[in-house]
Amino acid sequence: MPDPKPKNVRIVTLGCAKNEVDSEEIAGVLREGGWSVDGSEDAELTVINTCGFLESAKRESIEAIRKAVAAKKGRVIVAGCLAQRMGAELQRLAPGADAYVGVGQMARFGEIATSVFGHDGPYVDVEPPHHRWASVETRARTGRPWSAYLKVSEGCDHKCTFCTIPSFRGPHVSKPIERVVAEANHLAKTGTKEINLIAQDVTQYGFDRYKEFTLPKLLKELNSVEGIEWVRMLYFYPNRLTDEVIAAMAECEKVLEYVDIPLQHTHPDVLRRMKRPWDGPRYLKLVEKLRSAMPDVAVRTTFIVGFPGETDEEFEHLLEFVKEARLDRVGAFTFSREPGTPAHDMPGQVPLKVKQQRYDRLMRTQQAVSLEKSRSWEGRPLRVLVDECKDGWVAGRSFRDAPEIDGWVYARGSASPGSFVTVHVTEGKEHDLYGHLEGADAPKRQVRTLQMSPLRQAQ
Repeated sequence: MPDPKPKNVRIVTLGCAKNEVDSEEIAGVLREGGWSVDGSEDAELTVINTCGFLESAKRESIEAIRKAVAAKKGRVIVAGCLAQRMGAELQRLAPGADAYVGVGQMARFGEIATSVFGHDGPYVDVEPPHHRWASVETRARTGRPWSAYLKVSEGCDHKCTFCTIPSFRGPHVSKPIERVVAEANHLAKTGTKEINLIAQDVTQYGFDRYKEFTLPKLLKELNSVEGIEWVRMLYFYPNRLTDEVIAAMAECEKVLEYVDIPLQHTHPDVLRRMKRPWDGPRYLKLVEKLRSAMPDVAVRTTFIVGFPGETDEEFEHLLEFVKEARLDRVGAFTFSREPGTPAHDMPGQVPLKVKQQRYDRLMRTQQAVSLEKSRSWEGRPLRVLVDECKDGWVAGRSFRDAPEIDGWVYARGSASPGSFVTVHVTEGKEHDLYGHLEGADAPKRQVRTLQMSPLRQAQ
């Protein structure tokens, strides 16, 4: 146990929303064990929750470790994905930490933290992941209390040739449905109104535990949680977005009509090299099916450009799909060669300059589509969850806008953060919408940027 006077802990979180949830669970476990987690720079213990997804994330994590070690006055624990992925190699590249701990260890972090004060040599625990779900009540929330991520599973069983995640997050493991519902109830009691379900593949939920895909059942359970008003899902896998899942989304009034479905590419030959399912024509049919069941559904995807062997013809196939599919949001990555993945050593590596050119063309093509989709909301009312208020403006998100990755809705008027309002949309831009609340003046067009985000000054 810690000393009678609580030791102070600072947690540095790098990477995705899953890491954010992990850090909140670590903080909660430590607080329950008598530690103080207040984020001060002179902490007696610093925990760096690393990301190891891409080479750029690896560099950022290593720099954060080196900085913490150079400045440390206490102990340093390196945790998370990069520690799991690199093991002893990370200890060589970023030496000086007191512990290197892999993923899935949140529930025993009190023991881990205590151990680093009881020995001098570095403590290393990067055995294959065995996910230990932390107690529902111990999670220490950060950020806006009305919106929370809720992890429904860990790991991934897919064998995509470009992806490192299964190697360090392990195989897919579903959280028990009663535990997910209990966590949603707990979040609701602490003021959460929007829950964002996260998993590497939310459509695979439950199969490992119940021998059937259980997402529709889970959605119906969450739809009845008192206090929760929005349920959003991240991320879908294309060939498991079944009629049953679509029907559950359409029927459950709290489940948002929002589909984030990373397709990665559309040409059948590229997808075969990626070990991804289907092709562009089947993706188009799936989008049509979604729109038939939910006419206003917002569909988001991500693509990889410059995958090994990608020809000009294959890239043009992708561009034509983007034009035809008319998706609400598109993100993209240039292919990153990740050690340990089959794609790292594939022939036909695309030059960096070509990858960047293709990325720019793809995003310019989608920009026109996004503008068209945004303008289709002009003249329509839209329900918005308010995140910030300033100087007679509110900034928030609609059902179309997942936290941190999508756009914003800005409106003239006054409301409390965490409340739902109806915005009358007057202007659509490539990424954001503008309008006003009932009784407020409509904003002039041509919105200019302010010094704070997400709020911007309009005139």
